[in-house]
Amino acid sequence: MRDDYLREAKAKISDPNILINVISRRVKQLKRGSRPLVESLEKLSPEDIALREVIEGKITYELA
Repeated sequence: MRDDYLREAKAKISDPNILINVISRRVKQLKRGSRPLVESLEKLSPEDIALREVIEGKITYELA
């Protein structure tokens, strides 16, 4: 997991518990075959893809 992506994602979702839950749920989806919502020229891990999706506003969360 890239530190720069993690820092930027923390700026979007400040609560670490929510960030962990959002990222872990998305990583599971990606590993099951879901298509990434962001484009990348480099090969990224599912964790980095999920972080980039949060950074670019492709993934958000809602508290019930």
